[in-house]
Amino acid sequence: MAATQKLVLTTRELNTDTFKLLAHLPENPLAFVRGGDGIVGWGEAVRLESSQSAGRVADLAAQWRELVAQSTVTDDVQLPGTGLVAFGTFAFSDLSNTASTLIVPEVILGSRDGRVWLTTVQNAASPDFWSHAAEYKINPSVNFEAGEVSADRFKSLVAAAVEKIGSGAVAKVVLARDVIAKLPSGFDIRSVLQKLASQYPTCWVYSVDGMFGASPELLVRVSHAQVSARVLAGTAGRGTDPGVDQAIAVALAASSKNTAEHAFAVDSLVKSLEPFCTHVDADPTPFSLALPNVWHLASDVHGVLREDASVLDVAAALHPTAAVAGTPTTVAQNLISQLENTDRGRYAGPVGWIGADGDGEWAIALRGAQISGETIRAFAGCGIVAESEPEAELAETDLKFRPIREALQ
Repeated sequence: MAATQKLVLTTRELNTDTFKLLAHLPENPLAFVRGGDGIVGWGEAVRLESSQSAGRVADLAAQWRELVAQSTVTDDVQLPGTGLVAFGTFAFSDLSNTASTLIVPEVILGSRDGRVWLTTVQNAASPDFWSHAAEYKINPSVNFEAGEVSADRFKSLVAAAVEKIGSGAVAKVVLARDVIAKLPSGFDIRSVLQKLASQYPTCWVYSVDGMFGASPELLVRVSHAQVSARVLAGTAGRGTDPGVDQAIAVALAASSKNTAEHAFAVDSLVKSLEPFCTHVDADPTPFSLALPNVWHLASDVHGVLREDASVLDVAAALHPTAAVAGTPTTVAQNLISQLENTDRGRYAGPVGWIGADGDGEWAIALRGAQISGETIRAFAGCGIVAESEPEAELAETDLKFRPIREALQ
């Protein structure tokens, strides 16, 4: 529908202290949830799309401002995620043929800090959340096969990238490989989202327009002029023995290869944020972040907005970060396109939500997959630097495929 359509929405608080958001999902949900809190959407009131290349995020940000100006909102709750909200997912590359989109649901159910709310577009039917928790189907196991970038081809691409880095053409480049599978008949994404949320409670579980997963990386959050982001770069597999596991975390933090890769990503993010902020602070040293399958080097970045910018304006400036593209960014992007020679679609692009006030949360679409027709396609990538070894990088992609493989078993 056109961005000029006038919407009338109402947000009201629901009185409940036992509500579990992921137990009441619609069949094809829009979702952005972390640790049990977040928002879930039913249906589509408005869909905004952009097929532009370099200007896709800015294009949708402009369409969003126009829609907000035409809409009337009654919001007695006034929390992040209340009122007029759109879920979105964006293509990774300027060269992608995949459309980027913002979707306003007909109904949103939200939960934050013990408070639950319902937002409805005028005349939309409100679902019955209270009669019983939804029953989700148990899906048949999904068996992935090699996609356009096979394991052997990926190793050759890593070797080629290391050679480019050695020549001084680029400092870091993030390469990815894909796997594909046939979508099972009667596939129920809700049970997959529940698994991901249960196994990865510190990640952002997302489902927008067929793109779903559990991302450990926050691209940007804007709330009342406060900007925050989390950078992940540098990875090691978890150990089964507690002592070994802790030794792996210590070794990761001491690794010159991983700390150099991480520093590239943090520096790039800080420089991208500085034009928007009065000041930007980053963790002085990265910390080791434990996920069920991997350790990551992580740094949190905070800033205060200098001007009246929306979360999409900031996301447009940040994407792609060095953590998912490389350094220098433009050179790395060109090398990715040259070496991979495939369309990543929305993998590693921004995914999240924006509110009428321009605040919102956007993760990077990692540890997930895209449903297109009868096909599921998943990607996993890793940062290649001078010390990278093809076999080790391939093993890292296997670790990063684990969340989506296990959720689809």
